[in-house]
Amino acid sequence: MLTESEKQFLAYWEANRLREKRINKQLLLGLPIGLLFAIPVLILLFSGKFWYQRANMEANSQSSPIILMIAIICIAVFVAVFYKRHQWDQREQHYLELKAREEKGE
Repeated sequence: MLTESEKQFLAYWEANRLREKRINKQLLLGLPIGLLFAIPVLILLFSGKFWYQRANMEANSQSSPIILMIAIICIAVFVAVFYKRHQWDQREQHYLELKAREEKGE
């Protein structure tokens, strides 16, 4: 027998599971988490206190800032999509378990 909150989750997930699987939705909702990983890299890079002198010179070379910004954006996007996809998988697994319990109980 399912509890009321489990029944509400089943109804919600049946209605919204395909919408939440879209990459655009995952990117937009996961971007703050992705930025939480990318911003500390920028802070450490531009603070200069924690860098070895040679690494600081390499970071300030001609092509490095552009490549660095592309890498930071890639990190943020990857973490955002990966995090939201992982959440979707967890919810889908929970949904399938509840469906199996519901069918078994009836």
